[in-house]
Amino acid sequence: MKQSQFESRHQSDWHVFAQQLQALERGKSKPQHVDEFAGRYRHLCQHLALAEARGYSSLLVEQLQQLVMRGHQQLYRHRSPLGANLIRFVLGGFAQLVRREWRSLLTASLLFYGSLLGMGLLVYLFPELVYSVVDPEQVNQMEAMYDRDASRLGRFGERDSGDDWVMFGYYIMNNIGIAFQTFASGLLFGLGSLFFLFFNGLMIGAVAGHLTQIGSGQTFWSFVIGHGAFELTAITLAGAAGLKLGWALLAPGRWPRSEALRLAARQSVQLVAGAILLLLLAAFVEAYWSSMTSIGSNIKFAVGGGLWLLLASYFALAGRGRHAPH
Repeated sequence: MKQSQFESRHQSDWHVFAQQLQALERGKSKPQHVDEFAGRYRHLCQHLALAEARGYSSLLVEQLQQLVMRGHQQLYRHRSPLGANLIRFVLGGFAQLVRREWRSLLTASLLFYGSLLGMGLLVYLFPELVYSVVDPEQVNQMEAMYDRDASRLGRFGERDSGDDWVMFGYYIMNNIGIAFQTFASGLLFGLGSLFFLFFNGLMIGAVAGHLTQIGSGQTFWSFVIGHGAFELTAITLAGAAGLKLGWALLAPGRWPRSEALRLAARQSVQLVAGAILLLLLAAFVEAYWSSMTSIGSNIKFAVGGGLWLLLASYFALAGRGRHAPH
């Protein structure tokens, strides 16, 4: 695109941004207008990057640089406190983001849940197949973890309730490690995220099919249904974030790959941040609720079903009618 066409297309946006900038500098703009200003600021940064990459005149580049510098000062001067941003994200921004990224999430979910259900069914029908993905020692450990006579379910089942906080920390570190691995490997053109979604689905499915087949299904499913709402959703969200990075590298569109990756990373990191919040909830439920044997399976199934419904309602309804963040 020629410089004259570039300027003609975006000049009005720069003019509006400059007017908003002047109002902020003079203290005549209200704080609630900062979100709109932030969106225009991000677009201006993109325009500056394009102008520099295309070798447009130094006069235009300098003009945009000045606007960006002034905008940066005002944006971070009026930036909302971290706590307010976090609350806004939890109350609606996260759900809005997930709805916007439904394509990546659908791809990740089909691969993860498809491999999980498929492998679970195969192992249930052909029990020896479990040893093709899980070694015998791990199979024995899983059987012990979900023994109906254990004092506590899950890892280190013979612990007492006072050790639940230790398991809470263990579950956080373990689950966040899996989620970050699934996300970061998306930089391998999405292939890493695809692999870990498929692999984790196979492993979980193999264990689920085996335990169900040997008669420990009620114990196993009553254990996982509660925290699974948060944990499994978080894994698919991390996978979706990784796939978004990979797609930016494979199909950058009109942007240079580095710029396309930068733009995709902003949304992806927010998805991962939301996934981490879900994993914190999952770890708490798993350590303090799922592992309890004094509560009947039917109650656990009812509570677990309610948590799945609550999470689905949140993603479907939260943030509707509000201005979506840029």
